[in-house]
Parts: sequence; C-alpha cells; structure tokens
Amino acid sequence: MRILSYSLILHLFWAALVFCQYEDYDFEDEYGGEPDHQVPYYFNPDAQVEAPRFPFPVECAKECFCPPAFPLSMYCDHRKLKTIPNIPSHVQQLYLQNNNIEAVPAGPFTNVTFIREINLSYNNIKFHMIDDGVFAKLSHLVQLHLQHNELEEFPFPLPSSLERLLLGFNNISRLPANALEGLPNMTTLDLCNNLLDDSVFKEKPFSNLKNLMQLNLCNNKLQTMPPDLPPSLRHLSLENNSISHIPENYFHRLPHIIALRMSHNNLQDVPHNTFNLPNLLELNLGHNKLKQMFYIPRSLQHLYIEDNEIENINVTVMCPTLDPLNIKQLTYIRVDQNKLTSPISTYAFFCFPLIRTIYYGEQNVTVSRPSQLRTPVFRRFLTPEEFQEAEDNHETLNQETEEDHEAEDSYFHPYYH
Repeated sequence: MRILSYSLILHLFWAALVFCQYEDYDFEDEYGGEPDHQVPYYFNPDAQVEAPRFPFPVECAKECFCPPAFPLSMYCDHRKLKTIPNIPSHVQQLYLQNNNIEAVPAGPFTNVTFIREINLSYNNIKFHMIDDGVFAKLSHLVQLHLQHNELEEFPFPLPSSLERLLLGFNNISRLPANALEGLPNMTTLDLCNNLLDDSVFKEKPFSNLKNLMQLNLCNNKLQTMPPDLPPSLRHLSLENNSISHIPENYFHRLPHIIALRMSHNNLQDVPHNTFNLPNLLELNLGHNKLKQMFYIPRSLQHLYIEDNEIENINVTVMCPTLDPLNIKQLTYIRVDQNKLTSPISTYAFFCFPLIRTIYYGEQNVTVSRPSQLRTPVFRRFLTPEEFQEAEDNHETLNQETEEDHEAEDSYFHPYYH
C-alpha cells in the first residue's frame, strides 16, 4: 500500500512539472496561427548553399509549388499561367518558364526583397508589357532568363547586381546607348537568335561591361566584327552571321579568349596572325569561304575549318618554327568539305606532336561529285592492325561524325579529351 502511495505521488509531481512547462505554450504558433512576436528572418544574398531553416510552413502561391526541401524556391513552370502570381517575400529563385505570360507588372514583385534568379523563358512577353523599372528594383537579382519570348527591345533598366542575362530567341533589333550601363557584375550576355545588325555598335554598348566573360551574338544580321569588346571576354560566339572580314590586330584587346566560334559566316581571308592568342583552346571557322591557312597558336587544341575552299593545308604557315620547349597543343582538326586532294603533310606531326585526329571526310574537289581521301579519318596511337580495321570498316568515321554533330548543337560544348 505504501509503495502504491509513493508511486501516485511521483506521478502527480511529474504531471505538475509538465503542466507548468507548457501552460504558456500556444500550439497555434507552430500549426497555422499567427505568433504574437515573430522573429524576422534576415537573408544573406550571397549565401547560396545553406538555406535558413523555417520553423513554420513557408508561404507559397496557390498556382505554384514550393518544395519543403528548398524553401527559397517557387516553381510555377509548365502550368499554362497567363499572369505572374504574387511572390512571397522570402523567395530567392522563381521559375515561371513555359507558360503563356504576356506581361511583367510590378505588383507581384512588391514585397520581393532577396530574389536572386527569375526564369521567364518560353513565354509571350513583349517589351512594352514590362513595367518600367520592375527588374531594376530587385537589388539582389543575379540571373534573368527571358529567352524565347517576343521582346522587340532590350529590357532595361536592370539592377547592378545582375551577372547572367539570357535574351536569345527574341525579336530585339536595337540596343539603346544606356541599355547596358551600370552593370559592372555582368559575366554572361546571350543575344543569339535576334535581329541585331551593325547599327547596334554605334553606341559601343559592350565596352562598359568590364567583367563580361561570355558574349553570344550568333544568328543575327551582323556584317562586321563587334568593336570595343571588353578585355575580360573568354567566350565569343558569332556563328550564323554575314561577317566577311576580321580586322588586323582585332584580338589584341582580347587576350583572354578561350573559345571563338565564327562558323557559317562569309570569311574569305584572315590576316596571318589573327588568332595568335595565348589562351585560345577552341577555334571554329567552319562553313565559310576560306582559301588559305593561318598561324596556329600554341594553346589551341581543337580546330574546325570544314566546308571552306581550302585546296592545300600549308603546315609551314600554321607552324613557322619548331620549339621543343613550347610544344603546340593541337589535338583535333576537322577539314572535311574542302578541296583537298592529298592528306596533310607529315611535317604537321613534328609541329603538332599531340595531334590525335584529323577528320578528312568528303572533299569538294569537283562541283558534280565530291571525292573522298584515301584515309577519311587519321588517328594517332593505333596499331597498324587497328588502323587498317578502322579504315576498312569506317568505324572511326562514324564515331567522329557523331561527336561533331553533338558539338555543333550546343554553345561552347565541353572540349574533347
């Protein structure tokens, strides 16, 4: 009986402790109610890896999805939306691509403070339907995706924080003088597949982008090289234009170029030392009207000169001297669809000891019938038996053309290794 009494007293004492501990606790604070004293959350705009932990369910637009694992992101893509929903103040990544949105009003962004990325690609947005200054007020915006819309003009003003701006596949035909002012952090600008011509260069729009590293101007109406590009540039894409001439010493102001793509233009001749750049790794001049070779810098690894009018590959022009202490890095050459009648001179393998593949393919020796060199693809470091088998079965030819097609279909495809 005494043991039972002690047990009852202990249970009553424990119950009292529990009641005292939670008598002031309001469960609505955690389950849907509004707390009396909510501690504000302060976001570090530079923190991208670790998100703050929310002790309560985050707000989300009813049309969208906000994953609990990524509380700073709101996914509204592929939902046939015609308008932009209201955006909660905590959102940092907003995905609205592949909808039917036609306008960007200021209203939904009223309370947005720390947003870093907005994706509005694949919509129906026009320039005059973007409220003035709607993007400029987003002082932490880093990436803005507006490709595949109906923009007729460059969407400015923009915030100084912006680093990546993607405007490909629109109808932009001009760049106002002040369109790209006040963007010191811009590193990537994509303007491919628009209606830009040489008149956009009159105001030197790119000269103030001191940190620009990638500029894409492919598939426009350019006839001359863009002047006054910033020295910081690493990647330059000018494919599918009508450029016929590269001024001498043009690249002296661009010593950091890594990849240059100028396929599908009207180039007929280039000065001998045009591409003498210390960091150039990839050079694509395919589908032009070149007749002569040019100097190959030590750093170059991949050279594309297919579909030109080259009759003879002069190795001494490409490599005037041998320097055992500075071996040239060229490993891949594509020369199909030219007018070659014989393979490249074996002297090339002294100048370019690392070369592994020369893709000859078919040659346009006559107008009526293309011809094929005896060795369509040359590969180094194969045994005679392996090389003969590859030549007989055209296995190497098929493999190379697949890789080449993959490279043609992407911006700055990773280099072949």
